[in-house]
Amino acid sequence: MTENFPAFDISPVPDPALDAVPPELFRGLYGMPMFVTASTSDLAASVDFWIRGLGFFDLFSVPGQLTHLRRWAFQDVLLVPGERPAGAPGLSVSFACVLSQIDPIAAECEELLPGCTTGPRQMPWNSVELEIVTPENIRVIMTAARPYDPNSAAAEYLRAIGIGAPEE
Repeated sequence: MTENFPAFDISPVPDPALDAVPPELFRGLYGMPMFVTASTSDLAASVDFWIRGLGFFDLFSVPGQLTHLRRWAFQDVLLVPGERPAGAPGLSVSFACVLSQIDPIAAECEELLPGCTTGPRQMPWNSVELEIVTPENIRVIMTAARPYDPNSAAAEYLRAIGIGAPEE
């Protein structure tokens, strides 16, 4: 018997589909179960990149001290003044999106910061991922689940690592 169980009903991520519709931006207040804090030497430019490029919105700001950004429920980022790390990003953060958002996010990010994206690429675990290195030198992965095809290479890969087909 396993202690794991389906809990998809608490997630804002829609079922994988080619025509999946992203949920609305979530403006509710809650105790954040997880968030990212990013230091930036240019708070205004970073806020602009995250909003226009990655689809976040300004939930609230304390001028010159903090901007709390959000997309969907449980996708929170705090931007704070500080120094941009000089080296390559060692840590990444992933945010769910839907397939129809991948190309527009890539285009907008490239317009704002040419050369900041890699991909999108199809991953063996049945997702499409776009890598973005933000102005703060954070490696952000926008990841969109693909519809499950039991005859695909991705399904075979998932079965091989012990993940069965989703329940119908």
